Amino acid sequence: MLLYDSVGPNPRVVRMFAAERGIELQKTKVDLRGGENRQAPYMAKNPAGQLPCLELEDGTVLAEITAICEYLDEVAGTGTSLIGSNAKERAETRMWVRRIDLNILEPLAAGFRYAEGLKMFESRIRTIPHAADDLKKLAQEKLAWLDGLMQGREFVCGSRLTLADVLLFVFLDFGKMVGQPINPELKNINAHYERMKARPSAAA
Repeated sequence: MLLYDSVGPNPRVVRMFAAERGIELQKTKVDLRGGENRQAPYMAKNPAGQLPCLELEDGTVLAEITAICEYLDEVAGTGTSLIGSNAKERAETRMWVRRIDLNILEPLAAGFRYAEGLKMFESRIRTIPHAADDLKKLAQEKLAWLDGLMQGREFVCGSRLTLADVLLFVFLDFGKMVGQPINPELKNINAHYERMKARPSAAA
């Protein structure tokens, strides 16, 4: 398997997930800042022009980080699944992945693309600069909502480490680097962040 890797939170999610599952991925770097991901050679691999993507031994290319991570989880063979070991656990993981992705990660990332990252993204995607502040506030509001639900939980799904935790940590870490720090009043979210930061996989 070959991971088309780059800077940014999305590729890091896959790297961290793979590290948690004990999978070593061959990697090749794509110059995201220079726009290599929007050039014909990469677009032939992933017509969405986004990173990362994973090329399998038979030439199949998988994109979208949740799809890539679920594939890696299934082919890992040994170790504890980060999706779930039965239908109920898998459904719970996917429920939280979707909630976190739509309500926190997407507005956080869009807020960056439309403000601090505007110079890089305005020629690549439709940007909405006047929406940036509201999107950032929306992400913070939903983080506060999640903070309340995290009371007494080690991980998003209780005692199980899952893809939801990896997603949340990586994007909150990214947010801290681009002017969207975690509100110090969110004790449960901050504690979760520190627990995830201490994991060896966080260095992936």
